[in-house]
Order: sequence, then C-alpha cells, then structure tokens
Amino acid sequence: MSAVGSIVSINIAEEAAGPMRSISEVRAVPGNGLEGDRYFQHAGTWSDLPGSGREVTLIESEAIEALAREEGISIEPGQARRNLVTRGVAVNHLVGVEFSVGAVRLRGMRLAEPCGHLEKLTAHGVRSGLVHRGGLRAAILTEGIIRVGDPVGA
Repeated sequence: MSAVGSIVSINIAEEAAGPMRSISEVRAVPGNGLEGDRYFQHAGTWSDLPGSGREVTLIESEAIEALAREEGISIEPGQARRNLVTRGVAVNHLVGVEFSVGAVRLRGMRLAEPCGHLEKLTAHGVRSGLVHRGGLRAAILTEGIIRVGDPVGA
C-alpha cells in the first residue's frame, strides 16, 4: 500500500443528533461500525433505513477548509458529522475501492452528500457548500484500531 494521506481527526457521537466527540483512536468492527458511535449502537438518525455505508464515514479536511474559504462558513471537523477526517486523500475517488486506514481495510460504498439534517445541526449554507465534497460512506472489512495519524491508502 502506498500512503496517499492520513487521518487528522476521529469523531463519534453516542446518540442521533448528539454532539460529536473527538477521540484519538477507535475500534472498527465489520458489520457494526466504530465502537461507541451512534451507528454502531443502531441509534443514528438513519439507522432504521435500508442501505449500506453507515459503518464509517470520511471527509477531507480540505473540503472543510474550502467551505470556510469559499462560503465563509467555519465548522470544526466533528461538526461535519463524519467519523474520519483525512488530509491528502481524494475520498470521492474511493467509491467502489478497497483501501486501508492504518491496519484496517475499508471499502468505499458511496458518496456522503450533505443533507438538510447536517445543515440543521450546523449552519445555513453548509449543505450547498459541501455538495459533491461531503465525504464518503464506507464498509469496514477487517477489525482493528484506527488512530489519528494513521496512513490512508489504496
């Protein structure tokens, strides 16, 4: 694996619409998600809906920075409501691709386009400002610990 980026922030929320908490490491469990996160506990806003890609979500720190630069909307990495914040990774290119975050293998499932729920929890304009750069929904393929600073690569 050639490293193409890294994890700069890990964020989980214990309940639907609850505040995201930044942590330094987390256990990833196939079929369940990130230990301690709302979707691991099947308590997320969208947990009852069918579909894949709720195990772990990623967003580029560059997208959050662009939101501030282009729209004047500054949010903290956790406010994007994505679990893993990356630097140096084009996450849109990982749809349908197996990749590693440290020792954990993931598969990009689909884009995580921003929604009205995200905008309601943050600020007006976040939804339009993050269109096509709202992140990636991924499935966890192997169990392991993900840590801030871990390399991300295909």
